[in-house]
Amino acid sequence: MRNLVIVLGDQLNDDSAVYDGFERNKDAVWMAEVAEESTHVWSHKARITLFLSAMRHYEQRTTQRGYCVAYRRLDDRTNTQSLRQELLRSIAQFKPSGLVVVEPGDYRVREQLELAAKEAGLALEIRPDRHFLSTVDDFRRHAEGRTQLRMEYFYREMRKRYGVLMDGGLPAGGEWNFDKDNRESFGSEGPVGVPVPLEFKPDRITREVMDLVADRFGRHPGSMDGFGWAVTPEEAEQALADFIEHRLPWFGAYQDAMWMDEPWLFHSRLAAAMNLKLLDPRKVIAAAEAAYRSGAAPLAAVEGFIRQILGWREYVRGIYWTQMPGYLERNELGATASLPRFFWTGKTDMNCLRQVITQTLDFGYAHHIQRLMVTGLYCLLAGIDPKQVHEWYLAVYVDAVEWVELPNTLGMSQYADGGVMASKPYVASGKYINRMSNYCKGCQYKPDSCPMTEMYWSFLEKHQEKLAKNPRMLMQLKNLKGRDANSAVQR
Repeated sequence: MRNLVIVLGDQLNDDSAVYDGFERNKDAVWMAEVAEESTHVWSHKARITLFLSAMRHYEQRTTQRGYCVAYRRLDDRTNTQSLRQELLRSIAQFKPSGLVVVEPGDYRVREQLELAAKEAGLALEIRPDRHFLSTVDDFRRHAEGRTQLRMEYFYREMRKRYGVLMDGGLPAGGEWNFDKDNRESFGSEGPVGVPVPLEFKPDRITREVMDLVADRFGRHPGSMDGFGWAVTPEEAEQALADFIEHRLPWFGAYQDAMWMDEPWLFHSRLAAAMNLKLLDPRKVIAAAEAAYRSGAAPLAAVEGFIRQILGWREYVRGIYWTQMPGYLERNELGATASLPRFFWTGKTDMNCLRQVITQTLDFGYAHHIQRLMVTGLYCLLAGIDPKQVHEWYLAVYVDAVEWVELPNTLGMSQYADGGVMASKPYVASGKYINRMSNYCKGCQYKPDSCPMTEMYWSFLEKHQEKLAKNPRMLMQLKNLKGRDANSAVQR
């Protein structure tokens, strides 16, 4: 054998760079299901199911395309359940001259592959990942010489580079960012006429995986009931079309809104398919822009959606690969408290947390504001160890791959990187949650005196010396001083 071509569980695009120069009579595709990928964090059962089902569907269609696939299943009797050990066993069996892989999405996995190659005395060729619109080197060039990194400027460069939402040399509508138009709440009447997103009935392969997960990982968190995620490229493209037609027009206005017992609202649910590379982000961006150009969706909604993909998604990947491995250990605010047990059960008397955590355990899903401004906000205000927060997010969300999850959690949500990822700590009191949801109406606490509000003021007081150096925090610190002055007068 010439090359053993490694395909990881989040690299399921048929046009991957690993197939460049592939010779079917000389090379073989190698894939492995191993328990350590589900146990290095205590992974949600739906997350495990999604990855394994998508991998098995990939094996099936890759074999049908005429490729030789060496595939190690989780329930193979001799499986060591270690990615490195399984690769070494296959190297001993097939005796390849070299190894080929596309850039992994996880630093830990890359280290394992490099270690296995070194132990076997083989060269490991790591190829750029064409799934993304920018490379890590592109990001390094963008970052070079800058005292601060900000997504907005990177996003504008990407818009210009790819001609997305551009009218000649100017941004469509005359502005780069319509975020100010995308912060509406539902009001007292709540969401009306929200279309139910397209879901996919588990086929034979997925049902087999669900049985395996129930047997091997039955004590893991979460549920597989109602599993309906896309596990093939065809399903992913159907999910994209469903979102563009039925929810994109309202996505922008209500992307930050929350409502009790409404897990999906107008969100796309496409991150999992893109992060497993079942769906090309170029197709997603093009479909969204086409909806704007045809008048099917307003510019503010389309721009806000595209910004998440062409902006945030590409930006966080650059942050991850230019900051690792030390990034994982960052803890700017010295947070050391342990993650509360209720994050694994949802059993808390705070309704906002109960709603979001229960939803997460039920579906392996919460939208970005639920993650940032409910669970993430609580952890930031409570001083939870950011590494524990990261491990929880990586474990419980079906779309979580470390390159995208870690910067969003440790950097943007927990401000543990001291401002590398975000320009300020995203902190707010219970009034924000009350404004953007109806969670407070179902809670025993009032927004002015709930634990979130009390922790908010305590957070500002504890960190005011550090926060005073950040211009974006001055108004909140001014409010803190006013509150302290009022308290002194009342005393």
